[in-house]
Amino acid sequence: MANCEESSPLLAKQPETEAEKKAIKPATASLSAATAEKRSHQPSPLPKRASGMACGWTADGLPLGQVVGEPMQRSQWNSSIFACLGRNDEFCSSDLEVCLLGSVAPCVIYGSNVERLGSAPGTFANHCLTYSGLYLLGRALFGSNILAPCFSYHSRTAIRRKFNLEGSCEALNRSCGCCGCCGSFVEDDAQLEQCEICCDIATHIFCHRCAVCQEGRELRRRLPHPGFNAQPVLIMIPPGQQAMSRGSA
Repeated sequence: MANCEESSPLLAKQPETEAEKKAIKPATASLSAATAEKRSHQPSPLPKRASGMACGWTADGLPLGQVVGEPMQRSQWNSSIFACLGRNDEFCSSDLEVCLLGSVAPCVIYGSNVERLGSAPGTFANHCLTYSGLYLLGRALFGSNILAPCFSYHSRTAIRRKFNLEGSCEALNRSCGCCGCCGSFVEDDAQLEQCEICCDIATHIFCHRCAVCQEGRELRRRLPHPGFNAQPVLIMIPPGQQAMSRGSA
């Protein structure tokens, strides 16, 4: 009876003589050398990032550039805070509307801005009524609109973070360099963001109507009104009543 190992086609044929064993050894050595040379020409793998390092966004939600840890360049606002009449472009009529509503009823502009940022049901009414209540309360207690800006500055911070816009400190430092002293005590992006939030509060307190109008102009250029996102409704009209005339009978 023949051996089962010799009859199995899945098993490799073992060399039987010393000459065959010596012939196999040089071939194996040449194959190992070729494999080692091929590995040497391949680029070394990149080191893996640490588990605590951000891969695409900072802890505050700010995007990173191509280099790890390098923030992207923040863009400028479409119009300055004192450009009350806006710009002479296709949004000119919208800018005039924003200027008029911001001067007469800033609560409407603020509610519209928040509605464009997050179009949840009742967003406009909730923020507009809250703003109006704080406006009346501030007028009654302090004689000026001091409470509503402390409530409405969050919209400016949300706009900056959503569109990666520069803050007041960066804008002043870029234009006239008067905020260059901030670099002496600002160590990282978190402290810079805290300084920008303080600037947002100060902007809404001292230039409230201009700040709300600037935010309205920015949002109208970047985001459509939530009402424009509605899906079209197909209306099917039934055919009219048909009757056969006597001549066709």
